[in-house]
Amino acid sequence: MSHELLKVENLQVGVEDKVILDKLNLTIRSGETHVLMGPNGAGKSTLGNAIMGHPQYNICQGSIVFDGDDITNEPTDVRAKKGIFLSFQNPEEVPGIALGNFLRVSREAVTGEAPRILKFQKEMRGLMDSLEIDQEYASRYLNVGFSGGEKKKSEILQMLMLNPKLAILDETDSGLDVDAVKVVSKGIRQFRSDKNSLLIITHNAKILEGLKVDYVHVLVNGTIVHTGGSSLIQEINEKGFQFFEAGGVRN
Repeated sequence: MSHELLKVENLQVGVEDKVILDKLNLTIRSGETHVLMGPNGAGKSTLGNAIMGHPQYNICQGSIVFDGDDITNEPTDVRAKKGIFLSFQNPEEVPGIALGNFLRVSREAVTGEAPRILKFQKEMRGLMDSLEIDQEYASRYLNVGFSGGEKKKSEILQMLMLNPKLAILDETDSGLDVDAVKVVSKGIRQFRSDKNSLLIITHNAKILEGLKVDYVHVLVNGTIVHTGGSSLIQEINEKGFQFFEAGGVRN
């Protein structure tokens, strides 16, 4: 039986003196896939960063409860160890740290156990093949000199290797060609199970093909104004976000 994995309640988030999210509520149960859509500047990435505990984003009001624990004021590393993963819209380059070493150290930090090297390498290389990532990239510095598509595949590889309870994917499909979107979508389907959950922030329904979507949320002006099933994606494509901004449909 699924249980309540994430509960965001009456959340208000700001950067410096500007409020970006206000009175936002969101509940995700284990095994569910949620999609978050909305116009540019609505606060979609802010929500992902706030759940992950990015220090730039100040939680002014409300709470974030994850797997029964209040993590509203917990640092990012604690949230990662509890099972939250965030992929970045624009992954940073990290000179001096090879992708393979980064994955190994990250898994040890999250699980608290050093992975067995041979078993770890076999798993990593198998996933790299599945994501069509050249094996040579395991020894290259993280994201340094990677193309946009290679960076996004690297993010999906990290997700699969860390196997979090909740993965937040922040426009992982942005800037990708059709072939790369198919590979990334395949990796997302590979991750999806009844034991974990997904929050996918996207403008492009292509990445959702073949994936069972449970709920779609429309975020406008810092709050969720409408929630529906997967059919809501088609409604958004037909009517655009202006329909929702104008109050055409509300919760």
